[in-house]
Amino acid sequence: MNKKSPLFISSPPIYSYCITLFYFLTTTTLCYAVDPYFEACEPKTCGNQTISYPFYIKGTQQPFCGYPGFGLTCDNTIGLPILNLSNTFYTINQIFYQNHSLRVSNPMFSRTDTKKGCLSLSPTQNPSFPNNTFYLAHDQTEVRLFFGCDSWKLPRTLQRNKIGCSAGNKTSLVVALYGDDKNASFVSKNCRDEVVYTWVENGVKGSIQEALRNGFRLNWIANDCRECNSTGGRCGFDADAYSFRCYCADRVHARKCDPAAVAVAEKSQVVHIVTIVGLVAGVAFALLIVLLCCFGKKICPPTFRMFKKKNPTHQIIEKFLKEHGPLSAARYSYSDIKKITNSFKNKLGQGGYGSVYKGKLHDEHDVAVKILSESKGNGEDFINEVASISRTSHVNVVRLLGFCLEGSKKALIYEFMPNGSLEKFIYENKNPMQDDLQLNCKTLYDIAVGVSRGLEYLHRGCNTRILHFDIKPHNILLDDDFCPKISDFGLAKICPRKESIVSVFGARGTPGYIAPELFSRNFGEVSHKSDVYSYGMMVLEMVGRRKNIKIEVDFSSELYFPHWIYKRLELNQDLGLKCIKNEIDEEMVRKMTVVSLWCIQTNPLNRPSMHKVVEMLEGNLQVLEMPPKPFLSSPSTSPTHLSFETL
Repeated sequence: MNKKSPLFISSPPIYSYCITLFYFLTTTTLCYAVDPYFEACEPKTCGNQTISYPFYIKGTQQPFCGYPGFGLTCDNTIGLPILNLSNTFYTINQIFYQNHSLRVSNPMFSRTDTKKGCLSLSPTQNPSFPNNTFYLAHDQTEVRLFFGCDSWKLPRTLQRNKIGCSAGNKTSLVVALYGDDKNASFVSKNCRDEVVYTWVENGVKGSIQEALRNGFRLNWIANDCRECNSTGGRCGFDADAYSFRCYCADRVHARKCDPAAVAVAEKSQVVHIVTIVGLVAGVAFALLIVLLCCFGKKICPPTFRMFKKKNPTHQIIEKFLKEHGPLSAARYSYSDIKKITNSFKNKLGQGGYGSVYKGKLHDEHDVAVKILSESKGNGEDFINEVASISRTSHVNVVRLLGFCLEGSKKALIYEFMPNGSLEKFIYENKNPMQDDLQLNCKTLYDIAVGVSRGLEYLHRGCNTRILHFDIKPHNILLDDDFCPKISDFGLAKICPRKESIVSVFGARGTPGYIAPELFSRNFGEVSHKSDVYSYGMMVLEMVGRRKNIKIEVDFSSELYFPHWIYKRLELNQDLGLKCIKNEIDEEMVRKMTVVSLWCIQTNPLNRPSMHKVVEMLEGNLQVLEMPPKPFLSSPSTSPTHLSFETL
């Protein structure tokens, strides 16, 4: 017997994979040049209506061509699309894509009456609509349908309101009245069965039967498709990522097509076969892969490279995005991020979780783009940012405008803050020659109040309570008017609004601002009061124009600023701070100082809530009580506790 060819020595799975790969590579050279998603989402017709995003026809179009919950069935008998809303089926009479509305009606009102008797109508459930997708248009009139009415009891003026018979009983009528009809009370007393509510469109001429056949209008809520359509794309929705997609002739984009790439793809749309040179190159490449696959198991092991699983962190983040539904922030591809940042030319800074670059959106708005480095804790930093900021809307919290998640590449897009972070304005030793960077007492006071309001909102103004865990000057951004905005939610924790105690492993935050309970639970429970402590330390730095601690100095010789300033206040001595120019400045600084000393109390129970902090800052200095004396040395700088999540 002849020896077998080495090509067939491999195990059956390897051989089958090799043949599959060979077939795939050789046949894909013969495929269309146009992106398959673009082709699949070509608009379809049902009767005389065009069906396109956000709608799609079930069984004819793929679900990714429409928005979740917008699947239609096409009834060939009546030539109209049917929409199922809360288990009630409606005929779509007309779709108005420009203003996101459609006119629907109950099919039973469209049945043709026969000579055998009146139209048989059955009570249906009162209409209800998914409040996150459809809602009733404003110019609609309520109609009440009364079932089981006796014809002989109806006055002549109401005979025209008879629209059919109750469930086939010719002697039991159905009467329809508009919502403001004064006869409603009389009719309800003379009709035995259910009362069903529906609507009709205002201004419809003719009888009430015609109005019911014409139907009523609904508005829908879904991602806007105009930008994608205007650039030659077809809109769709990625259910796995729960994010809008623009399917273009060249490839899938996040929001809109690249006109230049689309033009090239359209020119090549009729090309079915590549040139001979391309075909030969493809086959040669396929043969090379087959040989490597069959003879080099290290290069192409039985598990096969093309079936490699996604990164676990990527899967965790995608699952989170899907479970939290459509977000207010837009999703961008990594190529979009490169365009926005002009290939990362203008670097604004470097943080613990990545670099920040200045960019510009297509509408010419400036943005700050944070490119995240390798995530810690299965993408927890990315999830924290998206989950927390997407839930917020406050003048003192930075806005998240978009994000990117593409393999290992992750980015966050924020509104741009021209004045950067607070830290460069409060430390005298950083810019001793730049007096223009020194803020006056009134501005510092306004910043302190603004940050306190932002934290109060995070703690009690959202549907959920958001704990930041990294309040410090570096994470307070300033706009053109020095309005402060809290940023960097990479360490944030989200908990139910009525709860605050959270479970945290290890210290979270930056040395010098970390509350004592984050080092040792002997000081108390970790809660929103931990943010209060960090806020207090930050305000003391704003007042003193210096860091409260210096990690690099010897701990035994450290001059603890809170202790120094407490002693000055206790003795009613001049604070000796450079920003104080008059009595008004003195009062603002003393108020900030007293409040911050309350905030840094060792026992969390002795610290005020952020709501109380706002009240104290905006109240009268004379009613503020002096807090207990703080630690003589900072508990946050003990060399035995230098295991931090971020610096």
